[in-house]
Amino acid sequence: MKIAQIAPLSERVPPKLYGGTERIVSFLSDELVRRGHEVTLFASGDSLTNAELVPCCETALRLDPTVRDTTPYQVLQMEAVRARADAFDVLHFHIDYLHFPLVRPYLERTVTTLHGRLDMPDLVPLYRVFPDIPLVSISDAQRLPMPPANWVGTVHHGLPRDLLAFSPEAKGGYLAFLGRIAPEKGPDRAIEIAARVGLPLKIAAKVDKADWDYWEAIVSPLVATHPGVEYIGEIGEHEKARFLGDALALLFPIDWPEPFGLVVIEAMACGTPVIAFRRGAVPELIEDGVSGFIVEDADAAVRALARLDRLSRAATRGCFERRFTVERMTEDYEAVYRRLAASAQRVPHAPDDMLPACETPA
Repeated sequence: MKIAQIAPLSERVPPKLYGGTERIVSFLSDELVRRGHEVTLFASGDSLTNAELVPCCETALRLDPTVRDTTPYQVLQMEAVRARADAFDVLHFHIDYLHFPLVRPYLERTVTTLHGRLDMPDLVPLYRVFPDIPLVSISDAQRLPMPPANWVGTVHHGLPRDLLAFSPEAKGGYLAFLGRIAPEKGPDRAIEIAARVGLPLKIAAKVDKADWDYWEAIVSPLVATHPGVEYIGEIGEHEKARFLGDALALLFPIDWPEPFGLVVIEAMACGTPVIAFRRGAVPELIEDGVSGFIVEDADAAVRALARLDRLSRAATRGCFERRFTVERMTEDYEAVYRRLAASAQRVPHAPDDMLPACETPA
């Protein structure tokens, strides 16, 4: 099949540092190429891929200090896709909803994976106007806040088997927190949990501008006052295997409807169990008592850490290999592509009474 993958432009594919969506697009594109598909990737010009690359900006926008407004580059990306659309059997978008008005003429060849949270009230009128766009969720939990939509599958993320090496023992003797410094991610709760059990905590995470006040007011003072806590900062792919593999466990004390949680399966790939709050997709990822413990709050997390020796790191790695490899993810997407091709009929447009107020029906 001739397949277009349309990635966000904020990060390189794969990202140099933080960037879950771009990482998944990279793994999927390269695996599709390995399976014999003709893949074209619409992404930033510094991307590294086995697919044909169509550069839509020179470098990843987040790391380019000269970029003041990202919108022009996103529009240019949409124009590049529009100009080449007829060349593809499948157009697979990973950019939320910016392309929705563009793809109505060829919906039967379009699929959109939604990578973000869907519990925002502003999204409700949008998806009511576009009920015909074929969508893929990255967990069943992600769908729950949405109005009726054209879901064509749920595909859990997957990683290459050899990306993160299995670590049969936790040589570092510490707990790990990986990802992003934000209230919903719970780094303050991770510090509390680690302090209560008397274990060191290493935090490898980025701080977005939007979360800088939270970092300065809450997290940074906690790091400064807890001698067992070390803030490492943002790390890249090549550093993750050791960071996660040497940890006793990954703490995932989230307080939001996490659509997936890529760090969870990254830890599992290393054999590192996960202590996670029961939010969002967590129950779909962790096999409680096998690859980690699912808990309700910090008190339960403290109790779970006392039972850490009951978990097998080999069994944790086994959970990853059974359920979260790039091969399984790609097979799931191939099945979605085949279903689109088999239907080969246009989904009816939204009725006129569902058009947004700013439009006037012809």
